[in-house]
Amino acid sequence: MHKTEGGLISLLYRRLVGATGFSLQGLRSCFRYEEAFRVEVFLVVVLSPLGLYIAASPQDLALLFGTMLIVLITELLNSAIESVVDLVSPEKAELAGRAKDQASAAVMLSMLLFVVVWVALAWQNVAAVVGK
Repeated sequence: MHKTEGGLISLLYRRLVGATGFSLQGLRSCFRYEEAFRVEVFLVVVLSPLGLYIAASPQDLALLFGTMLIVLITELLNSAIESVVDLVSPEKAELAGRAKDQASAAVMLSMLLFVVVWVALAWQNVAAVVGK
């Protein structure tokens, strides 16, 4: 096994700090250069209070906020794929286009999941409140 200077705790701390820095850099970059990501972040900010109202339980809250995070995560991955494809294949290529379309389809499916979960929980929990 390879010895690390400062021990395991020091290594874990350095990795955690380094990884966090790179992750924040990626979030800033996506927010700066990707309009779709900015729109989705805006929707998270706007819909979060509504989610607190709609949720009837901690599990509902986890589903509502989890689906919002899935959309953001998928958009980050889509943006990363598009950037790499544009880097390695600046000219039109069938496989490059297919990769971008498939990544876009993943975003669309994550949004569909978001809408289905939000509508189902809103319907269930608001109807329960109105019915009382």
